[in-house]
Amino acid sequence: MGAQTVVIAGHRAAGKTRLLPLVSRLLGRTGLDLDAELERRHGRPLRSWVAESPTTFRAAERETLGLLPSGSVVAVGGGFLSHHPEVLAGHFTLVVPVTFDTYRERLMADTTRPRLRADVSLEEELHSLFHEREAMHARVPTISLADFLRGCLAQEPA
Repeated sequence: MGAQTVVIAGHRAAGKTRLLPLVSRLLGRTGLDLDAELERRHGRPLRSWVAESPTTFRAAERETLGLLPSGSVVAVGGGFLSHHPEVLAGHFTLVVPVTFDTYRERLMADTTRPRLRADVSLEEELHSLFHEREAMHARVPTISLADFLRGCLAQEPA
């Protein structure tokens, strides 16, 4: 893995931000949340930005990842893996798994997250986004959280 940036990716509400400090500590690297960096650098709340101008948000998201220090651990937003797969080339991409039921339950309970398809019901939005992104995620070279942890544990001294 060396000085390669570790990107923690996966669906919305998968737990990427929660895992960030744990993976950072495990690897002894700086951890950064891309969404927090975007808000800090642009002074704009993500909820309104995504709703008002998804195209400029996605462009800023892509650009900002490239500006972060190489070798850090970065948690990216839920759409990053499906919107910017080519940007992840050269990075070590760790995917955090989540079942549809858990994804649905978390997003139904979290009213702070922006709607991505307000023209359909929330139920339909969640179902279609999850399954569309699952198909896109399958085409991106990633390592599963379980395999990553097995690899880390195998390197621990006995």
